[in-house]
Amino acid sequence: MVRDTGLDGAERTPWAMILAAFASSFIGIGLARFAYTPLIPALVSHGWFTDAAAFYLGAANLAGYLAGALVAPALVRRIGGRQMLRLMMALACLSFFACAVPLSFAWFFVWRALSGLTGGVLMVSAAPAVLPHVPARLRGQASGAIFTGVGLGALLSGTLIPVLLRLGLPATWIALGLASTVLCVLTWWSWPDYRPAPDTAAPPARGQARALRKLYACYGLDAAALVPHMVFLVAFVDSAAGHGFAGGAVAWSMFGLGAMAGPFTLGALADRLGFGRILRLGFAVQFLAIGVLALTHSYPVILISAFIGGAFTPGIAPLALGRVREILHDAPHRQHGAWSRATASFAVMQAVGAYGLSWLYSQTRSYPLLFALGAACVLLALAVDLLRRPEAHTAPDASEPDPGQA
Repeated sequence: MVRDTGLDGAERTPWAMILAAFASSFIGIGLARFAYTPLIPALVSHGWFTDAAAFYLGAANLAGYLAGALVAPALVRRIGGRQMLRLMMALACLSFFACAVPLSFAWFFVWRALSGLTGGVLMVSAAPAVLPHVPARLRGQASGAIFTGVGLGALLSGTLIPVLLRLGLPATWIALGLASTVLCVLTWWSWPDYRPAPDTAAPPARGQARALRKLYACYGLDAAALVPHMVFLVAFVDSAAGHGFAGGAVAWSMFGLGAMAGPFTLGALADRLGFGRILRLGFAVQFLAIGVLALTHSYPVILISAFIGGAFTPGIAPLALGRVREILHDAPHRQHGAWSRATASFAVMQAVGAYGLSWLYSQTRSYPLLFALGAACVLLALAVDLLRRPEAHTAPDASEPDPGQA
């Protein structure tokens, strides 16, 4: 593996860089997004906000995430990757402390939107900054390790937040800020230098452009397909399936365990079999795991479905990123922009799916319909992926020169 020695003289091992990127996904998405959901009832019951306002604040994070995904490449070009990543990590930490003081709805809205923006920038930029320093044959595993931070945040959100809330809302926000700050400080010097070369080459070949458009569509459809598990799983298990609140809590724990195991496992498989192949297989597996909940209330089946749904919630990201690198294997300077557009597609479709399915449930009160639509989305993603593939100009990531031998 390649070691990076920056202008500050600090030597950075690849595993230290991977840890920094892991911390970025844990803080920017795992905590900034997933830890907010279990806080909503407390925000309402403590009189900080109405339930409608609390949901709008959640939407502010999604809007900020989309903005961050879009502006990340420009920020990297303007201030450099290392400084930008440090800045986003610091702002994410600061947002937790700011939310401990409920000055007004506008104050909270700004900081929730800012936390979303930092998450979007970190999602787009952290892994591309680190992966060039990892041998090509191990990049799937490295990507998986990075995005495991999202899964850890999802797991902790359902276990530690209820415990922290016993100390009160301000203390909970401060605890999240302190944990994030410790990780930020520990990884501050681990980021590599990163400033993409100006994109002055000819446009991508037709086959590459077509493959990227297919990937953006599939990644966005998969984002919508993940919504039923992310938003409605616990309520479905509790009320519709009749397994009670405790049953829903266990199912959410299985979701969290899947989110922990999924990214690294899927990345390791992609290293062996190719990102495109595992991505396609993943769509098929998700179709079964999501669709089955439209047909049965069997608790063992629900737990298996929850684990698989959790595995792909963060696990789809390293597969999509790896596929971007496969398609643009001969144009690494284009990979950052392509990953930004893929992340934007994911963010838009996840927000549309969340609001659309929430509205549909309010009209129908039908959980089976929600899971059926989720399954239909991922089936459509599989159909799009199986369309005739470009004949040339794409290759597996393994064809890239190993930077360790450069």
